[in-house]
Amino acid sequence: MGSLSSKNALVTGSTSGIGLAIARAFAAEGANVTINGLGDAAAIEKERAGIERDFGVKCRYSGANMMDGGAVTAMIREAEEAFGSLDILVNNAGIQHVAPIDEFPDDKWEAIIRINLLAAFYAIKAALPGMKSRKWGRIINTASAHALVASPFKSAYVSAKHGIAGLTKTVA
Repeated sequence: MGSLSSKNALVTGSTSGIGLAIARAFAAEGANVTINGLGDAAAIEKERAGIERDFGVKCRYSGANMMDGGAVTAMIREAEEAFGSLDILVNNAGIQHVAPIDEFPDDKWEAIIRINLLAAFYAIKAALPGMKSRKWGRIINTASAHALVASPFKSAYVSAKHGIAGLTKTVA
């Protein structure tokens, strides 16, 4: 049994890449995991089933849209109901678009802010009451160097990641 065998984790943006590696690492330590993200349904199911097979834990998938605060809140509630608690929340979902600010499409700006920053707010807000009531919880927010410094043509991403750094400090 791993050191997290009595814990339940949820990782946003975890159907591939860094998020999937994080989810698998928690499962390797014995945590049940909820994965979330976009992609081909068959590929996602293969990853979900693979986590259960490889680590002997329960793994569920949520297709909650990180653009929708209500869907994020519902995803947290569903994870708590499915596993009895949500002990570890990893806000990892993120998207990027690169363009000069005067050419930045409004819909891209809003999508980046919603997925990279607002989704984390809604997830934290929904997860904290249970963590407080159990007197145990961990929240990990994925930022990047862009939480500290800027790069040309990445105004929305840099703004969201600066926001994640501030949100993390505030919640802590």
